[in-house]
Amino acid sequence: MNYFLPEEIVENNIKSGVKKTGLPIYKMILLGILSGMFIGFGSEASSLAVHNISDVGLSRTLMGVIFPVGLMMIVIMGCELFTGNCTIFMAVMDKKVKLRAMLKNLIVVYISNLFGSVLIAFMVYMSGQWNYSDNALGAFTIKVAYGKVNLSFSQTVFSAILCNILVCMAVLMAASAKDIVGKCITIFFAIMAFVVSGFEHCVANMYYLSAGFIASKNSDYLEKAAELYGMNSDKISDSLSIGNLFTANLLPVTLGNLIGGIVFISVPLYLVYMKGKKGE
Repeated sequence: MNYFLPEEIVENNIKSGVKKTGLPIYKMILLGILSGMFIGFGSEASSLAVHNISDVGLSRTLMGVIFPVGLMMIVIMGCELFTGNCTIFMAVMDKKVKLRAMLKNLIVVYISNLFGSVLIAFMVYMSGQWNYSDNALGAFTIKVAYGKVNLSFSQTVFSAILCNILVCMAVLMAASAKDIVGKCITIFFAIMAFVVSGFEHCVANMYYLSAGFIASKNSDYLEKAAELYGMNSDKISDSLSIGNLFTANLLPVTLGNLIGGIVFISVPLYLVYMKGKKGE
């Protein structure tokens, strides 16, 4: 067979968790930065593709077609992504990894993902890309970030839970394939489902929010946002303050992603495929 069975996927994921938590700190950081950059590329490219499409279903579908390239690059190159690394919890349940080692990995990778995402947002801004369509892309970048920080706490958490169920399944299904084509196909459909559904992913939001923050400092983009979306510059400034980006979105999204990856994926899959083996 050119794929692994479910119980083999779980066993391999436990081994992967041991390897991930045993990485030297500099490797965690570098692989985490690359993951943030790769997700940033998927985010900026999909935003560019849909920024002047008014039909929500069509725009989200097109975003869903483009965005998965980020996770494809991450999986194929063995990089470290916070959301996917929530499945390290299987190794914790199997007593192969200590909880503090998992937490260390998640914290280091999270900060590294953030650095990589912000770096891409800054470089995209400097490239002049947001000037496209007479500054409409810059206005759209502001609109996306503004919408994310104005979701309610419960909406944000539940959307993030749903997101990481799909992201972790994308990672695990990719691990089932023994060839690159299989990995890309399994990643594509699961990630497409999360993007089309508009769910919240903390690392993608590290790009979207930092990009919105940067764009909101440009008067031309603010003017275009007022023209296209009727957005008030004072409300934008308040909503997209650094503190509010974290408290209104990144923190609840991170919480939801953790719940989705640990409670809804890691725990049930471990109990189904490994608990019986441990008792044999």
